Amino acid sequence: MIGARVRASHVGSYRTYGARRVWHDLLAEGISCGLHRVERLMQAQGLRARPRRRGLPKDQGERSVIAGNVLDRQFTADRPNQKWVADFTYIWTAEGWLYVAAVIDLFSRRVVGWSMSGTMTAQLVTDALIMAIWRRGKPDALLHHSDQGSQYTSEQFQRLMADNGVTCSMSRSGNVWDNAAMESFFSSLKTERIGKKVYRTRAPAKADVFDYIECFYNPTRRHSTLGYLSPIDFEREAGVA
Repeated sequence: MIGARVRASHVGSYRTYGARRVWHDLLAEGISCGLHRVERLMQAQGLRARPRRRGLPKDQGERSVIAGNVLDRQFTADRPNQKWVADFTYIWTAEGWLYVAAVIDLFSRRVVGWSMSGTMTAQLVTDALIMAIWRRGKPDALLHHSDQGSQYTSEQFQRLMADNGVTCSMSRSGNVWDNAAMESFFSSLKTERIGKKVYRTRAPAKADVFDYIECFYNPTRRHSTLGYLSPIDFEREAGVA
């Protein structure tokens, strides 16, 4: 029975969970089992977590002329809507690039806003922030951190932040370490879901991204930094969901 539950947990995570996350799934189901036993059962069934991509490049970069690095790599928050980080990535399809922007609340690592488009414009990142504000409510003393891309330095995006009283923080030029939390999320997205898939059009890629964020990452995916809770469960445990 335990072997079947181990396999079910692994398959339910889209074959991304290693032994420790599977073990926490079993504990949440009330199944008494040691971590080492889970490791042995996974090994016996040939179950392995997908390896993560290579680490971040060398630490380097220059200060932003729009805003300083106020976040200063402090990737924790005491409450929701205190620190949001944002970035965008791109996914290749036979129809052309799909650009994916996201906003994450560092309190729970929850993706609170996202948007997708076939064009890399200021509207892409603006829509992600609009969704985050719509979902979380008008922020109070919120710090928003991003890179120095033209989308984030645009008048359109900067005006949206100013209108909502959001403080701007920006990474140094060319320095991905300053926004490592977002780099980690996109690495997980590509490792755990996008992988080596070949999309004929943008539509199935959009569906995959939506499903990963709303049906797996936010409600289900366990995070070691959250005591192996999902973002939504962490917020629920904190009484803020």
